[in-house]
Formats: sequence, C-alpha cells, structure tokens
Amino acid sequence: MTPALAHLADALSAVLPPRALVTDPELIAPWLVDWRRRYHGRADLLIEPESTAQVQMVVRAAAQAGVPLVPQGGNSSMVGGATPPADASAAILSLRRLNRMRALDADAGLAVAEAGVILADLHAAALAAGRRFPLTLGARGSATVGGLVSTNAGGTQVLRFGTMRGLVAGVEAVLPDGSLHDGLSPLKKDNRGYDLNQLLIGAEGTLGIVTAAVLRLVPAVAVRAVAWVALASPDEALALLRRFQAASEAVESFELLPRESLAAVLAYLPDARAPIATDAAWHVLVEVTADHPADDPAGLVERILATALDDALIADATIAASETQADAFWRMRESISDAERATGPAAQHDISVPVDAMPRFMVEAAAACDARFPGTRASGFGHLGDGNVHFHVRAPRGSDPADWYAHQVPRVSAFVHDLVVAAGGSISAEHGIGQMKRAELERLSSPARMGALRAIKRALDPQLLFNPGKLVSFDPPVAG
Repeated sequence: MTPALAHLADALSAVLPPRALVTDPELIAPWLVDWRRRYHGRADLLIEPESTAQVQMVVRAAAQAGVPLVPQGGNSSMVGGATPPADASAAILSLRRLNRMRALDADAGLAVAEAGVILADLHAAALAAGRRFPLTLGARGSATVGGLVSTNAGGTQVLRFGTMRGLVAGVEAVLPDGSLHDGLSPLKKDNRGYDLNQLLIGAEGTLGIVTAAVLRLVPAVAVRAVAWVALASPDEALALLRRFQAASEAVESFELLPRESLAAVLAYLPDARAPIATDAAWHVLVEVTADHPADDPAGLVERILATALDDALIADATIAASETQADAFWRMRESISDAERATGPAAQHDISVPVDAMPRFMVEAAAACDARFPGTRASGFGHLGDGNVHFHVRAPRGSDPADWYAHQVPRVSAFVHDLVVAAGGSISAEHGIGQMKRAELERLSSPARMGALRAIKRALDPQLLFNPGKLVSFDPPVAG
C-alpha cells in the first residue's frame, strides 16, 4: 500500500465502521477485472460506505491525501470504465452498500433509488407498486442505478422510452471537493443555468459520484405481443419498423440480428430451437405492449405481419403463443453476446448511426471489414429503432487470443470507427468510453469537443482524482 493510501485508510478508520474498509486481497480481487476480462487493475484498498454522508467523508479524506478514487457499482462496464489503474495508486469506492429504495410514488410515477440498488431489484419494487422502470439489459442482475446513470445506459427499450438520460428526473452526487449536489427535486421546469444533473449523467464518475437518483416510472405492462420475423435484408426490416410505428406508439422493442448471430445462439443455448423454420438472412424480434388488459397488441401485430407477408416484405413470422415462449424469444436475443464470445475472440463495437443509415451500414461495413482483414467474419446486430449497432469482427480461425487483442483489434477498431464517423455516427452508443475507447475518442473528436471536456473535468476535479484514466486523458498526467 502506498503511503498516500495508508494515510487515507488511517484517516477513514477513525470515522467509518471497520467493515467499510477492505484490505484483504482475496476480497478485493473480484473487483479488479472488468466484465469482459480485458482490463486488470490493482488496488490495496476497497472502501464501502453505507450512506451519502459517508461518501462525502471518503471524498474529502481522499482529496486531502491525494488518492484517486474509482467508483464502482456492479462492475458490469463493457469498456473498462470501473477498473482501477494497474499501478495500485487508487482506491476502489464501492457504492454497493447504498442499496436502499428511499421512496416510490406510484401515482407520481417516480422512485428515489440509491446508487447501489440493483436494476432487477428496482424492477421488482416498481412492479410491486403496479409500475415499472422501462429500461432493461442483460446485466440487470448486477448493474446498479449509479452505474446506469453514470454511463447513460440504454438497452432494448430505448425505442419507446429513451436512454437513462430521459428516465432520470433528479440526481444526488458527491462532487470532488466533498460537497453535495442535491438535485433530487423532480422539477419539470428549472431554468437556473447549467443543468448539473444532465452533466453528471454519462460522465462515468469523472465529475461526481452519484449516490441516488429520481427515476421515472411508467404503467406496468398489462399485455404484450412478441413476434419473431424472418426477412431478407435490413432494408426490409426498416420498412417493417416504419409500418409498426405508423400503426402504434406502443412499439417497445425492435431488434435486428443476422443469420450468423442466431446460429451462434442455437449452438450455445442448451435445447434452444429456432423460432421459425424458414431459413432467412436476417431476423427481427419485435415487442408491442399495452397498459390495459382490454387492449389487443397481438391483434395489431398479426394484422401488420399479415399485410407484410402479402406484400412480400417479409418471408415468415410467428407470434409468441405464451409468456414462456415470449421469454424464450428474448432469451435468445439477450444471449447473442455470450454466444458469440463462445465462438472465439472478436473485436466488439458498440456504435450508433442515423436510423435510416443503419441497414446500409450493417451490410456495407461487414463487407468492408471482411475485405480489409482477410479471414475475419464481421456482422452486426442491435436496436434498429435507435440506430445502435453491436458490430462484431470475429478473429480468423486459429488466432491466438492474446495476439488478436493486443495487435489486431486496435487496427480493426480504428477501421470500424472510421466507417462509423463517415456515416455520421458515434463510436459509443450505450456502453460509454471508459478506458477502451479513450484514445479513439481523442483521435476522432474535434479540438473543440476535447477542449470542452477537459475544461469541465479540470473545473470540477482540479486534482484529477475521480476515476482517473477514463473518458478523457491529460498529457502530461497530473500527479494526485
């Protein structure tokens, strides 16, 4: 442990309960590696406060000792955004003990959840009150509210409800000097200048440590229709999406995946069966919901699909006959990343392009990568309604994973990101920048953007102690 860390631990031992300070290497070890196991850090101190007031104590003591803090929730970052640096200079600040639901007002459609509340638990609390929180993702059993806010998380329901940014009505956060930003009042109108809540959303813990958030709830789903559709191309999928959107505002999800992704899932999941016997180059998973039991989303879906079949827009379709079958359809979609990872190493990209450009991008970018990097196999899947493509370039068969990630992935990712920028898109759709995309953000952003990001960071965190090495970098680095 560095002298600065030792000084911090001594200072905190006088004001925090003993269990809040963890120095056992075995207990710290699981929190040193990112979800994808691409980044490995070191830390000799893990701090687990139980309240916002304790977080303030930690931040003030760390600022005095000059110790960087890496905030962490469920450690489910896809871009190394919660992994401590490798030099063991930082302490991990875990928000997992801040796991209380402070309030839930079903009539107002608002919930106040602390940063450590797990997404699945938030879902359960909302449903118990006849409401729901309309954001979900594969890591809902481990992802926490603080992490979702700090990364502006997305998921499969962005098409209807937007990203986390649109679902947050207020934020409480501890700033780098230990002061408290109390932005929990859910005002519809607040014209007092810069919106600090929005500044903190998506900041990846580099500007403030989110300790609680006011979240918007919507009516619970009374009935839903989930359909699986086979079609020939992403262009046809977009045309089908437009038909659904013209007919209803209740289209909640519209997921597009290629034949290769479905094949990977069928090979990966035990006892999995293809939803449709028809072999097609592309597939769509669509969900339409209703808030009232008397509504008939299944009838709406059936009518739209029947017309699409008559018009030869789609090749085949089936509507889930039960909740069990609907869940099975969704399990296949949510297993794509794990299934493709099981097939071997790949360069994985979370990118976005304009919705109308997404069909062309998915086809042409895959062909461009296959041509540029012989032996690779590229394909994309994702949320067609919001332009989010999860674009994977799989390594040539027999590739050494270590060599692939160290030497080939940077070249592949730079090529993919250039294609994204040329299409008017973003190199990060819903996973953030973290440390994985920091250099690419610098390479592809304008001087105006990077200058503004650095100016904001320095203004709020002049010692550069909050989540060092993430989102923005400084050259030369400032010692903390």
